[in-house]
Amino acid sequence: MADTYPNPSNPCGVQGIFRQFGPQFRQQYNISPAQQKTFHAVKNCRTISMGGHADQCDQCGHMRYFYNSCRNRHCPQCQGLKQTKWVDKLACDLLPVAYFHIVFTIPSEINPLALVNQDIVYDILFKAASETLLTLAKDPKYLNSATGIVAILHTWGQNLMFHPHLHTMVPAGGWNEGEQKWHDSRRKFFIPVRVVSALFRGKFLSFLKNAFNEQQLTFAGSITQLKSKKTFNSLLTTLYRMDWAVYTKKPFKNSSQIINYLGRYSHRIAISNSRIREVEGDLVTFSMKDYRDGKKKMIRMKATEFIRRFLLHVLPKGFCKIRYYGLFATRNRNTLLERCRKAMGKAKAISKFSGLTWQQVLQLVTGKDVDLCPVCQTGRMTVTITFKPAGALA
Repeated sequence: MADTYPNPSNPCGVQGIFRQFGPQFRQQYNISPAQQKTFHAVKNCRTISMGGHADQCDQCGHMRYFYNSCRNRHCPQCQGLKQTKWVDKLACDLLPVAYFHIVFTIPSEINPLALVNQDIVYDILFKAASETLLTLAKDPKYLNSATGIVAILHTWGQNLMFHPHLHTMVPAGGWNEGEQKWHDSRRKFFIPVRVVSALFRGKFLSFLKNAFNEQQLTFAGSITQLKSKKTFNSLLTTLYRMDWAVYTKKPFKNSSQIINYLGRYSHRIAISNSRIREVEGDLVTFSMKDYRDGKKKMIRMKATEFIRRFLLHVLPKGFCKIRYYGLFATRNRNTLLERCRKAMGKAKAISKFSGLTWQQVLQLVTGKDVDLCPVCQTGRMTVTITFKPAGALA
C-alpha cells in the first residue's frame, strides 16, 4: 500500500487556473522572463514535473510519494514555512514596546510609470518612506531620537489591480544616543500624519525627478509621451498639488501583536487559494474586501484576465521586498539595538527554531511528526528513492 501525492491540486486554486487556461493566456499575452519563470513554477509546483522522493516505513514497509515544491516567492503553496521562520526571527529582533503601523501609498497617476520601471520606482518608494520616518523621528519637535523601521512592499489591491504601497512598522519611541536613553512616544502617533504625507511626497518626487534627469527611466507603451521633459515636469507639478495617502492604524500595545499582524503581510502573495470561490466555464470568481464600506464582495472575470492580473505582481528578479532601517538595520542590531535592550533591562529573545531541521520546525508548529509512519504509527519514514523532474509542462 502506498500514499501518492499526484498532480495537481485544487482546480479552483491558482495552480489549477494556470494549468487549465495557461495555453489560452499565452496566445493572448507576452510576458517578461520573470513572469514566465513564475508562471511555470506555480503551474508545476508539487507535481511530478518538479521531481520528488519516496519514503518507506522501516517497520511495516508502507510507502508514500512526495513531489518537490517550486519555492517561488509568488507561489500560493510555498509561503507557509518561510513566513513562520521570518516571524520567529523578527520576534528575536524587536523591542518590547508598542508599535505603529503606517501605510504609504503612491497616487494612481504614477502607476503606469511604476509598472514599466518597477525596480526604480519601488526603490524610490522604500527610500522616500524610510527617510521620511527617520528624519521626522530625529526632529526635536517630535521624538528627538533614532527609530527603527520594518518595511514590506505590496503591489496589489483586493481586486488584483496594480496598487503599489508600503507597509511599515515603527516602534512607539526611539533611542537618544546623546542621553543614552529610550524615549517613549506619548502620542497616538509621534508625528502628525499631514507632516509625514507632505515630506513623503516631497522626497518621492525629488528622487523621481533625479531618476528622470539621470536617464534611468524607461518610457514605453502608454507613457512614451513622458520622455518629454516638459510633459514629465507637468506630471510632477500635478503630483505636487495632490494630497498623498499615508494611513496610520491604532497602535499595537506590544511586539507580539505587531508580529502576528505583520506575519500576515510578510509573505502574502497577490491572492490566496482560499479567496478563489469558483471556476465556471472560462470565468473565475473570488472574494474581495471593499475598504470603502468594509464589506466582502465577489468579483468575477475571465480566467485569462485573472492570470494577467496575478502576473502583474511578479517582482523583478532579486528585488528585496522586506527591508530594515534605523535601529533594525543589520549594521545597528549589535550596537544601537543592544543598547536599547540594555537600557530597558531586556535580553534578546532566543529563536524557537535555532538548529532545527525543517521536519522539526513543522512538528513544533503543527504538532505533527512528519517522519512517523501514518499506517503503523510506530515506524519511521525514511527516503528510499529520489527522482528527477519529469519534464516540466510548457
